[in-house]
Amino acid sequence: MSEARGGTLAGRLTRVGVEDVPRGERLIADEALVAVLPEVADVLVAPLADVGDPDAALLTLAKLAGVVRDDPGLGPLLRDVLLEDSPARHRLLAVVGASVALGDTLVAHPANLRVLVDDEPGVGVPVEQVRAELLSAVGAGADDEVPVATLVGNPGIDAMRRAYRTRLLRIAAADLTASDPLSRLPGVAAALADLAAAALEASLALARAGLDDHGRDVRLSVIGMGKCGGRELNYVSDVDVIYVAEPVEGADEAAALAAGAKLAAGLARACSTTSGEPALWPVDAALRPEGKDGPLVRTLASHRAYYERWAKTWEFQALLKARPLAGDRALGAEYVAMTQPFVWAAVQRENFVEDSQAMRRRVESHVPAAEADRQIKLGVGGLRDVEFTVQLLQLVHGRADEEIRSPSTLTALAALAKAGYVGRDDAARLAVCYRFLRLLEHRIQLHRLRRTHLMPTGETDLRRLARSVGMRAEGADGLMERWRSVKREVRSLHEELFYRPLLPATAQLSTEEASLAPEAARARLAAIGYLDPTGALRHIAALTGGISRRAAIQRQLLPVMLGWFADGPDPDGGLLAFRRLSESLGTTHWYLKLLRDSAAAAQRLARVLSTSRYVADALMRSPESVGWLAEDEELEPRTYERMWAEADAILTRAHDPVVAIGLLRGLRRRELARTAAADVLGVVTGTRAAASLTRAADVVLVGALRVAAWEARAERGLDKTPTKLLVVAMGRLGGGEMSYSSDADVLFVHDPRPGVDPVQAQEFALSVATRIRQLLGAVGPEPTLAVDADLRPEGRNGPLVRSFDAYAEYYDRWSAPWESQALLRARPVAGDEELGRRFVDLVAPLRYPPGGLDASVEREVRRIKARVEAERLPRGVDPTRHLKLGRGGISDVEWTAQLLQLQHAARVPALRTTSTTEALAAAQEAGLLAGDDRRALVDAWKFASRLRDANVLWTGRADGGQVDVLPHDRQALAGLARVVGYPAGSGGELEQDYLRTARRARAVVERVFYG
Repeated sequence: MSEARGGTLAGRLTRVGVEDVPRGERLIADEALVAVLPEVADVLVAPLADVGDPDAALLTLAKLAGVVRDDPGLGPLLRDVLLEDSPARHRLLAVVGASVALGDTLVAHPANLRVLVDDEPGVGVPVEQVRAELLSAVGAGADDEVPVATLVGNPGIDAMRRAYRTRLLRIAAADLTASDPLSRLPGVAAALADLAAAALEASLALARAGLDDHGRDVRLSVIGMGKCGGRELNYVSDVDVIYVAEPVEGADEAAALAAGAKLAAGLARACSTTSGEPALWPVDAALRPEGKDGPLVRTLASHRAYYERWAKTWEFQALLKARPLAGDRALGAEYVAMTQPFVWAAVQRENFVEDSQAMRRRVESHVPAAEADRQIKLGVGGLRDVEFTVQLLQLVHGRADEEIRSPSTLTALAALAKAGYVGRDDAARLAVCYRFLRLLEHRIQLHRLRRTHLMPTGETDLRRLARSVGMRAEGADGLMERWRSVKREVRSLHEELFYRPLLPATAQLSTEEASLAPEAARARLAAIGYLDPTGALRHIAALTGGISRRAAIQRQLLPVMLGWFADGPDPDGGLLAFRRLSESLGTTHWYLKLLRDSAAAAQRLARVLSTSRYVADALMRSPESVGWLAEDEELEPRTYERMWAEADAILTRAHDPVVAIGLLRGLRRRELARTAAADVLGVVTGTRAAASLTRAADVVLVGALRVAAWEARAERGLDKTPTKLLVVAMGRLGGGEMSYSSDADVLFVHDPRPGVDPVQAQEFALSVATRIRQLLGAVGPEPTLAVDADLRPEGRNGPLVRSFDAYAEYYDRWSAPWESQALLRARPVAGDEELGRRFVDLVAPLRYPPGGLDASVEREVRRIKARVEAERLPRGVDPTRHLKLGRGGISDVEWTAQLLQLQHAARVPALRTTSTTEALAAAQEAGLLAGDDRRALVDAWKFASRLRDANVLWTGRADGGQVDVLPHDRQALAGLARVVGYPAGSGGELEQDYLRTARRARAVVERVFYG
C-alpha cells in the first residue's frame, strides 16, 4: 500500500531528506517502533521532511519506542502523538530532528514525552514559575528566606538537572516549531536565561544544604553578567556571574565571606561537576574584580572600592549587563544600584572609546586562524561586532539618556534607533542579521548540547543546519551564501557605527555638556569662544526642541559640534549657519544621517561654516552639496570633460535660452561651492583651486556662446551662423589663474564666412557678444560671471567685437606695448577651433617679439608699471598691504614675469605660456632668473593670491576693494589665518609672514624688473 501511495520506501525516504536510506528502512521496520505504531511507514515518513535531521529523528523515535512499548501509559501516548497531525507531533519530531542530546534525554526519561504533548508554553513563562519548579525538584521552598534543599549531594544535583532538562525540552519545542524563528528568538533567549537563573537558585539551595549551618551567617547574591545578565542566553554557554556577600547582622565578616566562598563553590559544582545526569554548563566568575586572581566573593564595599580605584574600561562595559539572578535579592539590587553610576560615567575615562575599539580588535585577533572563517561569535561580521557596537553606543550616549540602557542587545538596538542614535534602516538590518546569527548559533548548539560557535564544515552537517533554520530549499550552498552575506553586512554596519568620529568627541564631554543643560551650556559657550552665548542658546533650543527624530539627532550632534564650531574663527556665525542649513534640510532623510554616521562630514561642516561665510552661503544655495563633505573624492575638482558633458546635456535638453543659461550658471555655482569647500578644508588649495575656477568659467563661456549664437540665428531666421565666432580668454582667465572674485577677461573675434556681407557678419557677431555678457551678467538666483572685454584693441573706446582681419590690421599698425603684454595670456576658450589657431599665430609676433624688446619698449613697460603703482593704488591704502597692486604683490610678480617673456620668449620656447608660475620656472631654467629670486616671486604671488581668495571665503563678498587688501582688524586677520590653514590665534603671524614675503619679492622686482 505504501509503495502505491508514493513510490518505494527508499525513494520516499530520499525525498524527505534521509541521508542513510538503508538504515532508515531498517528503522522504519524496527520491531519496537512497529509495535507502537504499525502504520509507521505511512504515518511517519512524510512529516520527516520538515525536521532538521530525519536520520536522527528516526533513530531517536526507534529508541523511544523501545523504552515505552511495554509502558501502559507512555506506549499508547507515543502512538497517539505520532498518529495524529497535531502540534504535539510537530513538537516531538522537531525536537528529535534537531537535537540528538535532547532526544537522548527523552529516551533516558521517557516520562518527558508528556512535556511535549501538553500545551503548556515553553517561552514567556514567568521566571518565578521556573524558579519554583527547580527549587521544588530539590525539595526547597521557593518562598523560604534562605531555601535549603531536602535532597543533598548527587541526588539533589541530579534532580535539579532533570528538572532543568525538562524545562529545556519545553523551550526547545517552542523554539523549533515557531512559524517565524527569528521573531521568536528573543523570547527563547530570555527563557534560557530565566532557566539558568532558576538553576543557579536551586544550586545555591543545594550548596546551603551541604553546609552544617546552611551558611546562615552570610547574605549571598549571585549577579548575572554577559548574556545571562542580558536575558539573551544561548542553549549552551558559560554562565558569567559575580558573587556579592554581606554578613548578617552581628556575624563576623571574615567568617561570612568564607561561608560565602563555600556557597559559591558549591553552586558551581552543582551545575558543572560529574554526576548521574549530564552537567549543565560552567559557572564562570572571571568577570569579578581582579579576575581569577581576585577573591571569589567580596562585600559590597569591597566591590565599590575596586571600581573606584582599579577597574578597567572593559569591566564597566561588562557591568552594563549586570542583573541579580539568585540569592539575596535585596543585596543584588544594592549591588546593581551601586555599579550603575560607574557604568554610565565610564565614558569620561581617558581614551574610553579608543580602548573599547582596541578591545574589539584584540578579541578578533585572538581567534585561531583555523577558525576565523567559521566563527559565528567572535570573528569578522559575527555576533561580537553587533554587541560591541550596541554597547559602545549605549555607554557613550546612555549617561544622558536612560531610555537606551537596556542590557539586552536587541532591546537596546531598538531604543538606540528610536532615539535617533542609529538610523532606523541600519538598526533594522543589524537586528535581522543578529537574530540570524543567533539562530545559527542556537541550532548548532542544540544538536548535541555542546558549547560551540563554529559553523560546521561537513556537507551533511550543513544540510541539517539549513533545514533546521528553514532553508531546506536553499540547501547547504544557500545557507553558506546567506551567512557570508550577513557577515558582510554586519561588518559594514559595525565599521560605520563603531568607529564614528562623533563617539570619541562625545565621550570627552562632561555629563552636563553632553546633555546641553542650559546653564552648563552657557558657561561652556562663553569659555570656548562664543561671543554671544545667549544667542547661541537660542539656536540650540530651536534645533533641539521637541520630540521629533530630527531634534533627537540634533541633541546628539550639537554637544560635539559646538566644540568644532569653536575651533573655527567665527563659532557664532557657524552655529547660525548650521541652524539655517538644518532648518532647510532637517526633514530630508539623508542629511542628519550623514552628519551622525559619516567619518568626516559633521566635523567638516562645522569647520567650513565657522570659517567661511562664502561656503556657508554656497551651501545654503545648494544644500545637497553638504553630501560632498563625506568624501575627498566628491570635493576633488571636476575635469573639463566631465563638466562639459553635463553642460552639453543641459543645452541639448533645454529649449528656453534663459533656462539653459540658468542651469549653466548653476553648474558653475556648484563648482565654485565645491572648490571653496575643498579650499577651506585643505583638500584643494592654491593653483589647483584656481585651475578649477577657471575650468568652470571656461565651460560656462562655451555654453553661453552656443546659446547666444542660437538666439541670434533664431532672431534672424538663419540656419547657419554667418561668421565664425571665437572667444579668447585674457588676464587671469587666460592664465588659468582665476580667483573667487575674478571677472572673465575676454576678446571677441569673428571671421565672416565666404560670400557673407561683412556688415551683416559684424552685426551678428556683436549681437552674440552682447548676449553673452547679458546672459552671464544678469542679476538672478545664480552667481554672475562678469564678462570684461576692456583688454580689446583701443580698450573701452574700441568696438566690442572685431573681425579677424580687423585685429590683424590693428595689431600691424596700432598695437601698443600694453596690448602685447596683455596678449601674453591670450588663450582661445570658446568657438571655432581653426579660427583660434589662426588668432594664436596672429598674435605670436606681438607677445613673443622676434629679437626681444627694443630699449624704448622696455622703458615704456617700466613707465606704465610705475604709473600704475602711483595712480591706481586706492587712496589711503598702505602700499605694503595691497595684495594686487602693492609692493611685492600680485602685479609686481606678474609684470616681472611678463617682461621676461616679452624679452626672451622668442628664443626660449618654454616662456611661451599663459601661466605666471610656469613662466617664472622657465625663466629660471633658462638662466634668466636666479633660483632664490624665482622662489621669492612665486611665494609672494601665491601668498597674495591665496589671501585674496581668503578674503572672499572669510567675508563671503567677492566684490569691493577690500578683497585686495590685507586687513588691519585682528578678527579679520584671525579669520584669514584659519582659512589659509594657520592654527588658531595666528593672525599676527600671518600678517608678518605676508609682509616679509612681499618685501623679499619687491627686492627682486626692483632688481629684475626696474634694473
